[in-house]
Amino acid sequence: MLSVGSFVAGVIQEGDSMKALVLAGGEGTRLRPITHTSAKQLVPVANKPILFYGLEAIASAGIEEVGIVVGETEAEIREAVGDGSAWGIRPHFIRQERPLGLAHAVLVARDFLRDDPFVMYLGDNILKEGIVDLVREFESNRPNAQILLAKVPEPQRFGVAEVDDAGRVVRLIEKPKVPPSDLALVGVYMFDSTVHEAVASIEPSWRNELEITDAIQWMIDRGLDVRSHLISGWWKDTGKLEDLLEANRFVLEALEPSIEGKVDDLSSIVGRVVIPKSAVVKNSVIRGPAIIGENTTIEDSFIGPFTSIYYNCTVRSSTIEHSVVMENVTIVSIDRIEDSLIGKEAVVSRDLNLKPAALRLMVGDHSQVKLP
Repeated sequence: MLSVGSFVAGVIQEGDSMKALVLAGGEGTRLRPITHTSAKQLVPVANKPILFYGLEAIASAGIEEVGIVVGETEAEIREAVGDGSAWGIRPHFIRQERPLGLAHAVLVARDFLRDDPFVMYLGDNILKEGIVDLVREFESNRPNAQILLAKVPEPQRFGVAEVDDAGRVVRLIEKPKVPPSDLALVGVYMFDSTVHEAVASIEPSWRNELEITDAIQWMIDRGLDVRSHLISGWWKDTGKLEDLLEANRFVLEALEPSIEGKVDDLSSIVGRVVIPKSAVVKNSVIRGPAIIGENTTIEDSFIGPFTSIYYNCTVRSSTIEHSVVMENVTIVSIDRIEDSLIGKEAVVSRDLNLKPAALRLMVGDHSQVKLP
């Protein structure tokens, strides 16, 4: 376990250990209809639930005690995480009855966090570089808070920071109409115990939420040490379809090829492709980077680059590119699907008597779609 000491008056002392607080509640409104029936944190990116990337990053940093804030999808998150042994962590599930903001999640997790330093990690975020070096930096510099920043083309979609030449944060603004910079807050934060007074002192925003940006601003206004780290690798908040597909593309670009499944002589596998033992490919072309899930069958089809097809799926006589297909999906006789997210147990088929057309889909769970 990573030891960074205990806190006295906001200073790290030897003895206590870093904890993590993972936010896995929220309603996922930007990914509806998928999130009407599923937790957004469990949508797969490169055939791995988004939440698992964060848990892997936390475990790699040596953090074992992990509080997971859950909401209406608590049962689904609990089942997916289990006892945490897959990552070597000890999960503690913390119920947030309503999604009332990131700072509110810190409030409801107070008993778990106590006065220990902690990493707060948004469960629908993926950070390429992980957090090992960031935790070490926090341990070494011992600020009251450390935030991660990334340069983005549309900062008005995010919390935005102004920083001085020393990297100290001067001001934070949540989703400003006129952003003061292009530096967006990444969904990973590090705090000492002083954050608890901050979240208890702020008022709800116009969204009726307790904003973590307001809590950090409270700390800045009182002269506490709030530092920033500009990340060098990519980062994605996967709350929107376009961002989720881009995250899928980024992860697949680093894919290690592995062909273990049954691929017949009529098929062609090109580039970085993963096909597990229980998958079957017949008379098809798979052009990577792409990943096929367990017990999935691809027949008479073309699977193009940047496509992830999860487990127990059937794809027959179809073309799919730059898309994420969730589990237990059937796709038959579709000329072209691209830039799409197909929810679990969906059936997408074509009426062959009607004229074919290219498709762009975001199909909810348990749907059946017949296309002209």
